[in-house]
Amino acid sequence: MERTKKNKTIIVIMAVLLVSLIGIWLSVVFNMSADKSIVRSNGFATALKLPPLLEDEDPDPSVARYTLNAQYGETIFMKNLSAPTMGYNGSYLGPILRMKQGEKVSIQVNNSLDEETTVHWHGLVVPGEQDGGPHQVIEPGESWMPSFTVVQPAATLWYHPHALRTTATQVYYGLAGLIYVEDESQTSKSLPNEYGVNDFPLIVQDRNFNSDGSISYRRDMMGILPGNTVLVNGTVKPYLELKREEVRFRVLNGSNSENFVFRLSDGSSFRQIATDGGFMREPVILEKLTLSPGERAEVLVDFRKVDAETVNLLLGNTLILKLRLAGKPLGEARETIPQPDPADIPVGANPRERVFIMESMGINGTINGKSFDQHRIDEEIGLNETEIWTIYSRRGMMMQSGGHPFHVHGTQFQVISRNGKEPPKEERGFKDTVFVDEGEEVRIKIRFTQPGVFMYHCHILEHEENGMMGQIKVIP
Repeated sequence: MERTKKNKTIIVIMAVLLVSLIGIWLSVVFNMSADKSIVRSNGFATALKLPPLLEDEDPDPSVARYTLNAQYGETIFMKNLSAPTMGYNGSYLGPILRMKQGEKVSIQVNNSLDEETTVHWHGLVVPGEQDGGPHQVIEPGESWMPSFTVVQPAATLWYHPHALRTTATQVYYGLAGLIYVEDESQTSKSLPNEYGVNDFPLIVQDRNFNSDGSISYRRDMMGILPGNTVLVNGTVKPYLELKREEVRFRVLNGSNSENFVFRLSDGSSFRQIATDGGFMREPVILEKLTLSPGERAEVLVDFRKVDAETVNLLLGNTLILKLRLAGKPLGEARETIPQPDPADIPVGANPRERVFIMESMGINGTINGKSFDQHRIDEEIGLNETEIWTIYSRRGMMMQSGGHPFHVHGTQFQVISRNGKEPPKEERGFKDTVFVDEGEEVRIKIRFTQPGVFMYHCHILEHEENGMMGQIKVIP
């Protein structure tokens, strides 16, 4: 009898312990699933990658010397799955090259790929032989050593391949990077300029991925297919920790073909302070920023009066970057930034005028009815002669693919009009790329201050590779 009571007691104690253990287990499982649901709902759990600042190899402050290696790599974008990629001095994208106005720059570019490549300095005003277009091919295992003096004011530029038939895929798999040109202007000195603290690059790209995590370059007779994933600095679903202060973002549309419209989730406005070629005469207050492939913009976002803990950067209605704000709102007044006064491109009496008609049939395209021929010079212009160019995007037949971003190498131009009207304020700075929508007409004034042969083309890379490109020779 006594033994039976003891057994019952033991059974009760064990039952209580079992119930307790089950309760603890259910609590842990619940908490774990709750944590997972939080991660799933937020999703933005990876810190935004920042490209490294490439070290200048020359101690002379008036000289800069860099080394870039175009190479293969392996990059993890999602689910711990490794993807074959390309990059400069790394597995994906490249470091930031910093240059100063008036500085002498030399860059050794090594091609470690098994196919030819080039490196084009997009937006940099340099002689044609240093531009890195299709004529400056670097064969596998070979090197190229361009050298030039930086002759332009502060701007955010970029670099990428420009060889025939390989540009689109090499850019898609990761070959791209930014160039920061710096100067001693009061504007530069007054802006946020502490890299990674209040001055951030945002290289935005759309990419398709396979189920195994690898990049999938997909195109059809119409061109490349829009990406199913957006990368910011090569990061999927990133977050960025910020102080509640005024922050500078340098934004590049690094897509092969897609136009991007950026906005903040709280609907707040921001100030655009620079276009492709540098600072504008006055900031433009915007709630949306539209960039076509190859275009850049610098914007200032003032977080000092924002109460929310997070603000999201949206691409259309899609969240692409979660901005986490630390500290208390300061409520301080915005500081006044001295504005530059860049000289307009001078136009003499009776300037020469040219017309460029872009037309595409699916992935193929022409300019003025001609498909690109590397051995043909399409236009000639005198050095330092200002001209007026009218650029059309002609409506095609059944397979017209829409508008085209028109890019000119080796110079910066100014937009005069869009469809006969004054251009919007955000297009009144210096530019090297301008979007011309289907059926639109854009007029620009342009002057080349460096000699040589330069490309002009649609910056939808698949169109560029399939005929929509020409050559202009600048004659001293």
